[in-house]
Amino acid sequence: MTDIFQLDGANIPFEPGQTVMQAALTAGHYIPHLCYHPEFKPHGSCKVCTVKVNGRTAASCTMPAEAGLNVESNIEEMNGLRRTLVQMLFAEGNHFCPSCEKSGNCMLQALGYDLEVHTAGFRHLYPDRPLDASHKDILLDFNRCILCELCVRASAEVDGKDVFALSGRGITKHLIVNAESGLLKDTNIALTDKAMQVCPVGVILPKRVGFSIPIGKRRYDQRPVSAQALDDAPRQADASGSCDVCEGTP
Repeated sequence: MTDIFQLDGANIPFEPGQTVMQAALTAGHYIPHLCYHPEFKPHGSCKVCTVKVNGRTAASCTMPAEAGLNVESNIEEMNGLRRTLVQMLFAEGNHFCPSCEKSGNCMLQALGYDLEVHTAGFRHLYPDRPLDASHKDILLDFNRCILCELCVRASAEVDGKDVFALSGRGITKHLIVNAESGLLKDTNIALTDKAMQVCPVGVILPKRVGFSIPIGKRRYDQRPVSAQALDDAPRQADASGSCDVCEGTP
């Protein structure tokens, strides 16, 4: 008999070792998130996926699934907190969507639409962050970094290069390049690296291909972030042993 927990009144089956987030997505139920990626071990960086579990808040990407849990996600209390987090991320960085190459393919922007974020909510900080155009093929725009750590983990765990890292604490925490010069040109990053593919916003961009996909045909123009996340979620094997798994970026 498969163990189950309750998510917004629905029965969610799960396998041993799955988190609430993993089980929910596998079962076709979306929980908003930013830093979660199905190919990496969850680490609870952004807290957008916070839910109520038996009346107490927890990050669903790191919360182990257990039989009998009562999880509340799609309720105004949680969605209100998520809207606040998204507003804070927009205010903390320089996110000018109309002029950004990632517009339409940006998870932060898509999540803002999904959560119905209609106002800024906070005074924008307009930080003075650099651009790194030193690499012949890749541009880094640190203005848009949301500290999800996905590029850090992809470069270390998949590419084996440790190109990126986070430095500082609190409000001073920021993305850096692991080179003595601090410049991307002095690393061995390549366009084919996993680190190039996982950024949910517009920090790491290939040069000379900007705005190559017209408005209306971009990832989140076609389907909302909630539908895309479910498309990308690994699926359980069926009775015949076959397994439907999508390896796209959430």
